[in-house]
Amino acid sequence: MYKQSAATTRCRCAIRNEGLNTETTMSSFLDATEIWLPGTLAMAALTVASGFFSASETALFYLSRDELRAFHVGKPRERMAAALLRNPDRLLTAILFWNLVTNLTYFTVSILVTRKLETEGHTAAGGLFGFGSLVAIIVFGEVLPKSLAIAIRKSLSSWVSFPLAAAVRVLDPVAPLLRSVTILVRRTLWPKFTAEPYLDTDDLERAVETTEMSEDLIRQERQLLHNLLDLSEIPTEEVMRPRGSYLTFEPPVALSDLGGKIPPSGYVLLIEPGGESIEGAVPILNFSALPKKNLEQSAEEVVVVPWCASLAVTLQLLRSQYCNVAEVTNEYGATIGIVTYEDILDTMLRAQPSRAKRLLRREPVVEIEPGRYRVDGITTLRYLCARLDLDFEPSDEGTHTVAGLLNDELERVPETGDSCHWRGYRFTVTDVYRPGNFSAEVCRDEPPLESSP
Repeated sequence: MYKQSAATTRCRCAIRNEGLNTETTMSSFLDATEIWLPGTLAMAALTVASGFFSASETALFYLSRDELRAFHVGKPRERMAAALLRNPDRLLTAILFWNLVTNLTYFTVSILVTRKLETEGHTAAGGLFGFGSLVAIIVFGEVLPKSLAIAIRKSLSSWVSFPLAAAVRVLDPVAPLLRSVTILVRRTLWPKFTAEPYLDTDDLERAVETTEMSEDLIRQERQLLHNLLDLSEIPTEEVMRPRGSYLTFEPPVALSDLGGKIPPSGYVLLIEPGGESIEGAVPILNFSALPKKNLEQSAEEVVVVPWCASLAVTLQLLRSQYCNVAEVTNEYGATIGIVTYEDILDTMLRAQPSRAKRLLRREPVVEIEPGRYRVDGITTLRYLCARLDLDFEPSDEGTHTVAGLLNDELERVPETGDSCHWRGYRFTVTDVYRPGNFSAEVCRDEPPLESSP
């Protein structure tokens, strides 16, 4: 009984001492208010700054492509956010730099306050302050701002755009020096460093081969893979909408100018008065309600690509610039057509993509009878080869369409009755609608009759 009572007494004393120590620590911390309060106020301001940069980074880089497209034609704040994301490396460098400066300043103040508390004899208070400052910067400078930024990314991105633009502009004079130092360090420490590709062709093929799927699904996957790989080989000229197949308008553009119809391309294409080059594109299919006047105020920018650029390069440029229309020019700089983001997606996802099918809204290669076809001149040779079960071989002359083939073979504008031979098939012009626009009949060449001995 006596031993149990003694143990209970010691336990109570320990609890009482622990409580006294806690009270002593808190009392010591409160007594040192004059020491830590100024530093705490400075650190609170730095925490807000750190939270600003952390939230800004998350909000801006979490925006989807469609949201950025809407920002391009939105309010000035939204346009500024979209402009900043046109150069994401520059923006990210500025955000990380200023966030690093803020955090270094924060911990410098924290260390100075902690050391001063210890010097004044408030050792426990110094330890409590140091631990609290670490938790505060993690929670209020990183975790909480990033979590909130995801939920309100659109509104937050527009509000932080102008302050971030100022921060980026201030860093611009120093950015080349930082870039040079980064390159120097990388070449010194990792001289043989090479960036790995995001995805290799063999990886794609291996993924399809090892996936357990039905034969029909595997065939579709292989076709999609084939189309993806073809993007680096197909020139933009082969997929573009030629001049004359799309409508252009000079500003100002009213809704009544469309005649109650949606343009075939899905975009209201703007040109300068008397000019030919595309200055902007209004994605009218993306609007739930269109303004009745001044449609040009909702126009997106367009990018310019040469006729020989591959579809892969054009797609990458459209995605990096957050645009949906590319103006295609020839070697003299004249506009010869446009290609839209949707056109490239159609080329990627369809089993047998066809520009002529998109423009004509019907099948351009019709089998009249076994082995005999009616073909529109705008049909690409790639699509015709797919229909005829031939392996497509790019022409050395750069011919992409049936019309181009006949022009090249005849060396003049085709007329009704003209014919030529190509890879075992005979092409005969049957109908001419206007110069360069015709239909032809395609059938196998009949073998020549052997002369009798």
